[in-house]
Amino acid sequence: MKHPTPVRRAAALFAVAAALCAPAFAQDKNSPFDPQALFAPLSLPYPANAFRDGAGKPGPEFWQNRADYDIKARIDPATHSLAGEETITYTNHSPDALDELWLQLDQNIYKSDSRGALTSPWPKKPGQTTDGYQLDAVEVDGRPVHYLVDDTRLRVDLPVALKAKGGQLKLHIRYHYTVPGEWGGRTAVTPTKNGDIYEIAQWFPRMAVYDDLRGWDTLPYLGQEFYLEYGNIDYAVTVPWNWIVEGSGQLMNPDQVLTATERQRLAEAAKSDRTVYIRKPEEVNDPSSRPTRSGTQTWRFRMEHTRDVAFAASPAFVWDAARINLPDGKHAMAMSIYPVEGVGADKWNRSTEYLKGAIEHFSSKWYPYPWPNAINLGGHGAGMEYPGIVFDGYTDSGKLLFWISAHEIGHTWFPMVVGSNERRHAFMDEGFNTFIDVYASDAFNHGEYAPKRDSEYAPHGGNPVDEILPLLADPDAPSLMAHADAISEKYRHSLTYFKGALGLVLLREQILGPDRFDPAFRAYIRTWAYHHPTPSDFFRFMDSAAGEDLSWWWRGWYFHNWQLDMGITGASYVDNDPAKGVTVNLVSRQKLVMPATLRVDFADGSHRDIRLPVETWRFSATPKVTLDTAKSITRLELDPDHKLPDADRSNNSYAMH
Repeated sequence: MKHPTPVRRAAALFAVAAALCAPAFAQDKNSPFDPQALFAPLSLPYPANAFRDGAGKPGPEFWQNRADYDIKARIDPATHSLAGEETITYTNHSPDALDELWLQLDQNIYKSDSRGALTSPWPKKPGQTTDGYQLDAVEVDGRPVHYLVDDTRLRVDLPVALKAKGGQLKLHIRYHYTVPGEWGGRTAVTPTKNGDIYEIAQWFPRMAVYDDLRGWDTLPYLGQEFYLEYGNIDYAVTVPWNWIVEGSGQLMNPDQVLTATERQRLAEAAKSDRTVYIRKPEEVNDPSSRPTRSGTQTWRFRMEHTRDVAFAASPAFVWDAARINLPDGKHAMAMSIYPVEGVGADKWNRSTEYLKGAIEHFSSKWYPYPWPNAINLGGHGAGMEYPGIVFDGYTDSGKLLFWISAHEIGHTWFPMVVGSNERRHAFMDEGFNTFIDVYASDAFNHGEYAPKRDSEYAPHGGNPVDEILPLLADPDAPSLMAHADAISEKYRHSLTYFKGALGLVLLREQILGPDRFDPAFRAYIRTWAYHHPTPSDFFRFMDSAAGEDLSWWWRGWYFHNWQLDMGITGASYVDNDPAKGVTVNLVSRQKLVMPATLRVDFADGSHRDIRLPVETWRFSATPKVTLDTAKSITRLELDPDHKLPDADRSNNSYAMH
């Protein structure tokens, strides 16, 4: 036999390859699905470089600036005001000399002419404004400096540039402001029958972040959340003698501000898995529950490796606590403070139990809780999180109290430990946290409050892949990558919380599987703890650590709001012989596809589940798969367990004739 020449051999191979590749261009004219678009290489917004590498990790030249605070504050209940002074030790690790510093003045959002007040979806009523921060002194290294206040930002002009790669200065600011009433939302004065509750947050000028992405990140505070530098914070709060103060971090002077009985009860609680009263309801108005009976007391706290601190102060607090059991034999304390109005067997009596259970679950499954205390405040109901303390509602009870307590303390992991930019990428905050909530609710007390498949503000218990369908079908809905301030209230919950969480549930349970997802997600938290990852870092990290190119998923679910509608259009036995297998005709009638289970029901009553990879649709909207089934079939069904957000399930099954 004559052998073909190299040219003829190449031509023959090309013809075979062309025949095999022909399905790549087979399109269903009735379907918007385009495999060339879905599976194209994905260019991420932030490129890999020496600062953030291709594996989604901090690169060899990564740096991050640092802000340490020493703060003293005094509350005047007669005027509902807070006066403070802070010294910020700011360290510039960047490669750039800095001519100015930028700080965040979030209290200025309460001014009548602030950007946030004028653009908020919640109009203020008369009297629901303050004058914001009043700055009494701004000094650098002991000398007054020129500064500019612009809405919720403060620019401090430096007389001498702060040196790169380790330059350090001390910025001193004296200030005062009026604490908002209940209308303040995240920070407020809340009246109760035994006295006002001061819920104090965003209460000191805080350093803006200077990073490798855009230099100073100076987005105004419009009502979205925060982006802050890490460091250690020492703070002291002076209040009337009969008040209790609890806040972020460790109480440093218990001998001065607690009675011997309260200190003994705290020691008992530190060894107890059951809730122990530190200050009982009947002791709230008892002067003997305080170590002095006149004047003021100064409470001193310290928190390490944190981006912020908050606290609550009131004469009205009931206080209880219990031990938190952490991995490797470590412990922390769960505490609750609330007025007597919150007392009840199904109310705040269980708050510490809820807090303890949630933290123990999050710590064992994802990353250990990092601080000595975790506090749940029963106040006016902000539903707001800060490092080591969360602000919830004293009227909450039952499953709502559990869900909101678990959700708010879950923010410890996102964004208090993993410091994503909440003002830009809300899904990395609320979406990631709502995702870990799902499993915390399943785990608590044998599923007492399960299932939770949504955030605390929407119906629970329904099938999430059905609840998401209206959002995916909405042509006006923004994508998860939309700027946080650009997501209207109409979409804020359904997009940021719900779709953000469901994206990770689907990634874990339907795309990667827990054995690949869980180690990768834990490693992501561990790698970016106390640092500032971007969405690009997260996407790259999960691709690399989980061993899967997920570009198609990031594109369809995160960068777009694409729908999914896969189905079966027909099936036939190979050569009309069941013993030779079956060819199944599939279809995608929307832009997104996912891995799916195909269930084959046999005539003998048995069934077989076959996992179809996402690459099934790599070349066509109408792929065909041939299965080695070897016996008679009665029915075929895609996604038989209803795990995928399929827009139209009417075409998911096919009966064999």
